[in-house]
Amino acid sequence: MKILVGIILVASICLGLFILSKKDREAKATPVARIDSTKMITDKNISVSNDANPFVENALREFEGFVKTALTNRQAPGAAIAIVRDTSIIFLKGYGLRDTKKTDSIDTRTVFRLGSVSKSVTATLVAILVNEGSLHWDDPVIKYLPHFRLKSAEATRNLTLRHLLSHTMGLPYHAYTIMIKIIPPYDTLIDHLKDLDLVGKPGELYSYQNVGFSLIGNVIEKATGKKLEDVFIEKLFLPLGMNDASASFEKIVIDDNVAMPHYFTKPTTISSAYYAVAPAGGINASIQDMGLWLKALMGNQQKILPEKELNEIFKPQVTAIARNHNFWQWKRVRKSYYGLGWRVITFTNDTIEYHGGYVNNYRCEVALNRKKKIAIAMLVNSPGMLADQGIPKFFKIYDRYLDSIKQWKRKPVL
Repeated sequence: MKILVGIILVASICLGLFILSKKDREAKATPVARIDSTKMITDKNISVSNDANPFVENALREFEGFVKTALTNRQAPGAAIAIVRDTSIIFLKGYGLRDTKKTDSIDTRTVFRLGSVSKSVTATLVAILVNEGSLHWDDPVIKYLPHFRLKSAEATRNLTLRHLLSHTMGLPYHAYTIMIKIIPPYDTLIDHLKDLDLVGKPGELYSYQNVGFSLIGNVIEKATGKKLEDVFIEKLFLPLGMNDASASFEKIVIDDNVAMPHYFTKPTTISSAYYAVAPAGGINASIQDMGLWLKALMGNQQKILPEKELNEIFKPQVTAIARNHNFWQWKRVRKSYYGLGWRVITFTNDTIEYHGGYVNNYRCEVALNRKKKIAIAMLVNSPGMLADQGIPKFFKIYDRYLDSIKQWKRKPVL
């Protein structure tokens, strides 16, 4: 009996010490207060306009409340958001921390990785090159890469740039994607594509790719005679004023204003994975860059990106299941497709063009509703609820105000 009492006494003392130490650790782990970016935008390449419609402003405030609540609840260390209405940036702001172990706040020039939204950026570059006449959507791949082979000679002959950008090459789903993280030479992966049994003819079936998609980078280099990153800079980043954007691991690691990736609120390191397939997952950008890009996608840069080529990249090419089930919180998805570097999701009497990205614990979400002339980009430095729910939440809020937005008329100046 005395032994039992002794055991209980020792256990109680240990439990008490554990609780005290846990409370002490929790006290020391109190998060640093998050500060919203309030810096005035002074970059000559960008202007942010407050929307004159008060109902638009109400929708923006409500959505901002959702973002701030998510950050307060530790759903992410930080985020950055750009919203474009018609062809004007009406909202551009950074929130939270670049790194939870430091006090540096995210601002509109803080750089994030875009993950698979790189595919949408790459498709935009191709649209520019098509407009210039350097490429054509239905050019055969072997016109530029005569030594490239698929397992079928017929498929090799018929494979076009359109098939690369729409994930309809006929390759198995995510062919060799798992090998990218092991970082074998990219050219080796491309060469091994000829060994894979095809699941369909080019253009026939949707089958998502990273390695196969990135063949478009080889095509661009061959057509222009320049390195891919140089073409991005010359034809897309500089003309649009995307001064923080880049397409390499080397550029992001030397940038002094970068949001570090986090596993929820725990900082991790920036990885070199997926930069070997930069067209599919290796673009870096700030939210200011994203806002300028959205403006162009909404028709603000007709000389560079005319309506004809914009319509082409957003045109459904193949039926493709939308895997972001959070859209159902907004409204019922009727059907979804893949265009050229973009998902096209249809609802009853509504359509959005969308893409998401997830790489190295970075999340990027982009969506446009061209009919309603509204678009949004979100950059988040961790996975989680904020990135998952942000896009459908925004459109759900915006739709509630839409009738009032449409009916509002500016009072005449007397």
